[in-house]
Amino acid sequence: MEKKLDTLVGDIYDLFNGEESHYPEDNNIRILLNGIAKAVRLKMLKNKDWEPRLRMSNIGKPDRQVWYELNKAPREKWLPNTQIKFLLGDIIEELFLFLAKEAGHKVEGEQKEIEIDGIRGRMDAIIDGVVVDVKSASSFAFKKFRNNTLAEDDPFGYIDQISGYAQSEGEEYPAFLAVDKQNGTATISRIKAKNVKPRIKKLKQLLDKDTPPERCYEDVAEGVSGNRILPIGCAYCGFKQHCWSDANGGKGLRTFAFTHAIKHFTEVVREPTGMELNGGKSTITTEQNR
Repeated sequence: MEKKLDTLVGDIYDLFNGEESHYPEDNNIRILLNGIAKAVRLKMLKNKDWEPRLRMSNIGKPDRQVWYELNKAPREKWLPNTQIKFLLGDIIEELFLFLAKEAGHKVEGEQKEIEIDGIRGRMDAIIDGVVVDVKSASSFAFKKFRNNTLAEDDPFGYIDQISGYAQSEGEEYPAFLAVDKQNGTATISRIKAKNVKPRIKKLKQLLDKDTPPERCYEDVAEGVSGNRILPIGCAYCGFKQHCWSDANGGKGLRTFAFTHAIKHFTEVVREPTGMELNGGKSTITTEQNR
């Protein structure tokens, strides 16, 4: 009997719950290992032949961030642990597509290239006839997928990204296969695809301009201290130091590490109690949920 996407997570769990051993298919194992090896090689390349361009994976990001990316604005250095974190996200994607196959679901279209109005992208896969994007997330971010609230807070533009893949396939309701990378929990989150053509048209018009769009977000008050800090949407952007170079009277952002968070201050009225990083010039880069 042909399986459906809504049983995928339970079927994957059953691979580890059964009383009998499960022996993976040799071909699926080869695909998994080749995929992981490719991901590792790409992350360790020092001189990647990569030119910033508008693509399906970034059309949902805020306007100013996309403008900076394509105009090669100064970007913060990615720390080794951040690069490893991204690599783990790539490995989780390969693993769960492998597990979907082993659980008896039909997986096709892996890394299929699509194009809409000249903008290209590569989808993760089509599972049981549904366009699926695999996302790994922290336990906090995972709640958006589990509770189907991503549309209310989507700072990394995941919905526009998957909508582009879906639109190219004529799929109205694509799905995220989201994985909580902290505890291994997974969920399927279906969303209604958007028409991405207006978004693509707007971005092309913005990118033709010589100056960046307005800031994506305003800074916010840090409690009642009088201090002001970056909101999450800015804190996870690799261009924040460049974008907020006028902060703190023109001295730039001041970054402090606290027990459970790192905060980037645009204005300091009362000296923070955390440890200031690198004299206020943090090299911590975007650590988005992969």
